[in-house]
Formats: sequence, C-alpha cells, structure tokens
Amino acid sequence: MITIHDKNFVPYISETEIKEKVKKIARQISDDYRGLKPLFVAILNGAFMFASDLFKELDIEAEIAFIKLASYKGTTSTGKVLTAIGLDADIHNRHVVIIEDIVDTGKTLHTFLPTLEHSQPKSLKLVTLLHKPEATVHPIAIDYLCFIIPNKFVVGYGLDYDGLGRNLKEIYQLEG
Repeated sequence: MITIHDKNFVPYISETEIKEKVKKIARQISDDYRGLKPLFVAILNGAFMFASDLFKELDIEAEIAFIKLASYKGTTSTGKVLTAIGLDADIHNRHVVIIEDIVDTGKTLHTFLPTLEHSQPKSLKLVTLLHKPEATVHPIAIDYLCFIIPNKFVVGYGLDYDGLGRNLKEIYQLEG
C-alpha cells in the first residue's frame, strides 16, 4: 500500500502486465497502419508514459504530437475540459490515433473529438490504457484498449492524484 496526500492506494495492475498489454496493442496498431504513416496525438499530462512506451513498441513509420487537456481536480472530474496546450500538427487527410490514459466519463474526448473531426483527418481512432465503462456518461468508440477497470480512482503510470503518483511504474487503486 502507498499513501498519496491523504489517500491510501493498493497495487492494482503490475508493471509487467502493463508492458505486456502495451506491446500487444502496439503490434495490432502497427499491423493496422503499416505503410500509412499515422500521426499519434497524445493527451497530456496523463498519457505521457503510455504514449512513450507505446510509440517505442511500434514498428512502423509514425509521428507523434501532444495536446494538453484537463478535466480533473482531486479524485473527481470537474465536468469542464480545459485546453492548455493546443495541437500544432496539421491533421487534414492524415490517419490520426489519439492516445489517452483513461476514458471514464468520456467528457474530455466528447468535447475534444469534434475539434479534430473539423480538421478532416482521413481516419480518427482512439487507443487508451484504461476504460471505466461504469463511469461513462458520453460513450466514446475505443478502437484499441488495454484494460477495463471498475469505477475506482487510480494513480500511477502517468495518472495522478493532485499532481502526485505519475512516476509510479504500476497502477494503484484507491483503497476501499
């Protein structure tokens, strides 16, 4: 068990399990996009570790860009999506793969995806490390998924609790 700020977290998904899933998803994406030179758009801050590991496992030509979106304060969604750093890559007529750390309510992507679609990419897909179907308010099509998890707060592997916990190599779940 670990303590971050005022909350206790217990081990949930090991570093080994994460690495295995990331490699598996990277092989699938590489097969699907061979010869297409996709552009990956990683959503910061949470997806930075997942994006890095996924990108290293791809065996195709690909580019990566980053955008910062935020909707969490503490352990709950604020319901508002803030764009802090905008996308500077031209996605028109490109195969685009969004890299997200977690899809829970779906609010962030529900707000962000129409902006991307307006730029008319050739295709637009989503890869996410985690999905909480029980928390979904805005259903989002997930094309590549590593783990389905219950509606409990998690930290580690890029995910944080008020800024802390991102550097953990595994994922921890809120105790209780």
